[in-house]
Amino acid sequence: MIYFDNAATTKAFPEVVRIMEEAMQVIYGNPSAKHIKGMEAENLIKEAQDVIAKSLKAKPGEIFFTSGGTESNNTAIIGTAMKNHRRGKHIITSRIEHASVYEPMRFLEEQGFEVTYLDVDKKGYLRLDELEEAIRPDTTLVSLMFVNNEIGTVQPVKEAGEIIKKKNPETVFHVDAIQAYGKMPITPKNMKIDLLSMSGHKIHGPKGVGFLYVREGTKIQPLIYGGGQQKGMRSGTENVPGIAGLGCACRLMIGEQYENADKIRKIKEYFQERIQEIDDIIDNSGEAPHIASISFKGLRSEVLLHALEEREIYVSSGSACSSNKKQPVSGTLNAIGLPDEYKDGTLRFSFSLENTKEEVDETIEALKELVPMLRRFVRR
Repeated sequence: MIYFDNAATTKAFPEVVRIMEEAMQVIYGNPSAKHIKGMEAENLIKEAQDVIAKSLKAKPGEIFFTSGGTESNNTAIIGTAMKNHRRGKHIITSRIEHASVYEPMRFLEEQGFEVTYLDVDKKGYLRLDELEEAIRPDTTLVSLMFVNNEIGTVQPVKEAGEIIKKKNPETVFHVDAIQAYGKMPITPKNMKIDLLSMSGHKIHGPKGVGFLYVREGTKIQPLIYGGGQQKGMRSGTENVPGIAGLGCACRLMIGEQYENADKIRKIKEYFQERIQEIDDIIDNSGEAPHIASISFKGLRSEVLLHALEEREIYVSSGSACSSNKKQPVSGTLNAIGLPDEYKDGTLRFSFSLENTKEEVDETIEALKELVPMLRRFVRR
């Protein structure tokens, strides 16, 4: 079995599984309880906060745990808009954002907010001059993706942050770092980032847990109310096993100097070299170390995907989070201006530490057989 769908989810590290089991079987107290069992659980949360804060060069108190990337993005976007609506109702984002960003944007538009959607160039990059021009005195939030989940474009986040704060220092800058965290250094303070979203299962951690970095002093309204856990930012008994697993995954994935990301990048680059042996393709891939987007002329992505699946090679035709929606072509592929004859035949190959060059070789040989055969059956 070859698994090249790691941008959708990753296999948990064995160490993550072990610490989660311990949190469920041994350190199982409620972290809000005042007795020793509760304090043990609370310490697991603090340890995870410390690991994550260190990775971002942030403060532990700026890390809030959520159920994952979707909740983090919703909290950042809706929470900021609602808290700051008296100052303005203008928000800026791009046309290549994840569904967990553009759906909250649509919700806010229904509530009377104005959203500006920035275009990108043919490689998926934002035009920074257009960002600067779009910022107004009533712009309360800019929300941008660090790494695009479909093609892997890495946005100039630091430059964007500097532009935002220079044009309007009161504008809150949110970054969806769900495909970036663990793959590259991120320092919110230096990048002028106020809010940053992350999801555990993208870096060999558990599903159903993530975090939202909230820069000290940033005004944001909670979306979940109740017992006041996490300083009232996100009420509800914390998912201690998930948080412990998340902290463990963060530590292991980042390593000493992001050496794991470098290992993944080498597999991706080898794949990009070998995929050129296939005729009539376009490589849409950005600089992210783990995502390769390949468009096959005259093919339907789902047909090729299932043909590979029959050989136990697993890839994706887009974002797994939107796979239940019947969208003929993704917004990202439209935004980068991909030619029509390539749009329907785009697959995403995404890599992890467990992948090998031998798996790439096997996949390329399979594609060499399947692509010409499937093209012969395409209606002309």
